Amino acid sequence: MAKDTPRVAIIGARDASPEGLEFAFQVGKLLGEQGVLVYTGGAGGIMNAACKGVQAGGGISVGILKENDLEGANEHIKVPIMTGMGDLRNGIIIRSVQGAIAVEGAYGTLSEIAYTLSDKKPVLGFRSWDIPGLKSVKSPEEAVETLLELIRGSK
Repeated sequence: MAKDTPRVAIIGARDASPEGLEFAFQVGKLLGEQGVLVYTGGAGGIMNAACKGVQAGGGISVGILKENDLEGANEHIKVPIMTGMGDLRNGIIIRSVQGAIAVEGAYGTLSEIAYTLSDKKPVLGFRSWDIPGLKSVKSPEEAVETLLELIRGSK
């Protein structure tokens, strides 16, 4: 992998709506098709849908797992990383990427958004938290195009 390969996190909760799951799948697929390295928490829900999309797009997904083993990992992760850190692994996800897309989400997602904003990295949201700094997007295409423009513009 080249050093200039974009690295993006898709963040969101295990409990998600059908629209959120489809959004995450499509974002993952689009990023996979563009050769973007995609990071998630590696579990179910939004994370599973995103990894499944990355796989469908021919890309590589990295799962930063809460556990010490593959017990909670989804089957679509290409590169699993076991941390044994629980939710503290959220910081590792965000430190590893150049930007993030939040799809819906609960408090774990909120912590990842906060890490992203405090690192001054771009973060976009679909049906996610309404907080300053989180730009809302309406389509997977808008999310991918906007985030990649922001990442490339910050180099």
